[in-house]
Order: sequence, then C-alpha cells, then structure tokens
Amino acid sequence: MANDNGTVYLIKTDNREEGIADLLENYDMSDFNTKNVALKANYNSADPFPASSHPKTVQTLVRSIKEHNPSNIILAERSGMGITRDVLETMGIIYLGEKEGFEVRVLDEEGIDGWQKVDRQGTHWVKGFYISKIFTNADKVVQTCCLKSHRFGGHFTLSLKNSVGLVAKTVPGGAYNYMAELHISPYQRSMIAEINSNYDVDLILMDGMKAFVDKGPEQGHLVEPNLIMMSKDRIAIDAVGVSILRHYGTTRDISKGKIFDLDQIKRASELGVGVTSSDKINIVGLNAESEAVAGELDQILHADE
Repeated sequence: MANDNGTVYLIKTDNREEGIADLLENYDMSDFNTKNVALKANYNSADPFPASSHPKTVQTLVRSIKEHNPSNIILAERSGMGITRDVLETMGIIYLGEKEGFEVRVLDEEGIDGWQKVDRQGTHWVKGFYISKIFTNADKVVQTCCLKSHRFGGHFTLSLKNSVGLVAKTVPGGAYNYMAELHISPYQRSMIAEINSNYDVDLILMDGMKAFVDKGPEQGHLVEPNLIMMSKDRIAIDAVGVSILRHYGTTRDISKGKIFDLDQIKRASELGVGVTSSDKINIVGLNAESEAVAGELDQILHADE
C-alpha cells in the first residue's frame, strides 16, 4: 500500500473473493510473519450481511493473512444485539474458526485481566471505559466492517463505530453498564471516536457489496453498490463510506454538512486517529469502472469545501 495512510483502494466487483484478493495485492503483508494478529469483524447481531460481516469476507481475509505465516490469529467480538457466543455460532464463525485454524474469543467471557482500563480524562466517558487487551497487545490489528447507517445515535456504523465491539459492556466484578451510558449519551459519536484513539489498526477492509442506507445496524433500505474498499486509515475509509451512503440517498443526519464536520469523523480527527481533512484522502480505483466510481465519490467527499 502507498505510504500515504489516506489512500483508500476501491474495487467495483460482483465477486467478493476476487475483489478482496485484488485489493490485498496493494498491501504488503510480509510483516505479518510470526506476528500475533487480532481480527475485529462486525458481529453485533445474528442478522445476515450487511448487518454482519459476510463469512466469505472473513474467510478470504484469514486465508490471505495465513499465507504470511502469522504466529496466530484471534477473532474477538462482543455483540450488542444478542448473546455473543450465540451470535457467533449462528453466523458460522465458531465453525469457520475451527475449519480455518483461527481462534475465536467471546469478549463477554473474558476475565478482568483481559481488559485495559482507559481513564475518563480527555474523553466524554463518565467513568472511562475498558478495552480488550487482545487488540491493545496484538502485533497487528485487522478490521473488517460493513457499510450501513445507525438509527440508535451513531448515525453511521463503519470502521470507527465497529470498534465499539471491543469495549466491555460490563467487567467482571462490576455492575456499571458502559454500553447503556454510550447509547443514552448526547456525546455518543464523540465517545465512539475516543475508543479508536486507544488502539492501532494496520488494515481495514470495508465490505460494501450491499449496504443499509437508512435505519441500521441490523435492517434498513438495502442497496447494492458492489464495492469493497481497503485502507490503513479509519477516518479516510469512513469518509469514503459516508460518501457512498450520500450517493445512494441516506438519512438527514448523515447527509447534512461537510463530511469532516460529522461528529465521529471530526472527533477522531481531533484525536489523531487518522487524516484530518478530505484533501488528504486519495481514492484509488483498481480498474476503469472503479476509477469512475472513485471520481464520483471524490466529488461528494469534497462537496461544499
């Protein structure tokens, strides 16, 4: 991948596996050799793609990582709409882990030693929060997210919002519900961004073969962009994701104003999570059709600026 972390590679395709393989040709995975890899997919509920990561996306990504001989791969998850282990069973991820040789960890079942406390100072979290050490201690972190709106206050759930699933709802021995706080807070979108400033991500794959442009995260009006994107930068890829949602006609909350003034993106930029403006984003289409899409999205990204 180009040195510029603001690069977002994009491919328009009707073949998910081939599209992902083409994207990953632009990413040097040789440094994954002997490394501990943490994988965050999107299993908030037991609803099918695009509510949840498509199993083929996870499988293709895992196989690509394994070609470079990592020490291990751990997919870790905490679901918000359902019991996590049941969600992972229903979605076939427990079975897929056994088949493909990666570990699946249910974060709700982690002991207190599995969590790192993040203090409240400098955040909108009343008591701070706890983040999974699987991700803070990993040598490499890979994330795969979906493309959808979010009707419960997040406005959109892309790469930044996907990080909520590696934060504890409660911790062993404690009664405080961090997710209840998040979802009733007027600062929810800023709090989402603040999670992201506490761990690094090496690779993000956004599966936009289908998307929910309203409601979300588990249902909504379905469109089929047939797009898959890849970046090192959570803000850059989310800004492009928002551009896609705007292209198809999405909610008022997602549509209004400049993309970099949207709360999740604005706060994440302030915290140094990724690029700080749209002019630092470079959308690269991998074929002629993809280049045309990239040009359209670039216009939306820079509208009113």
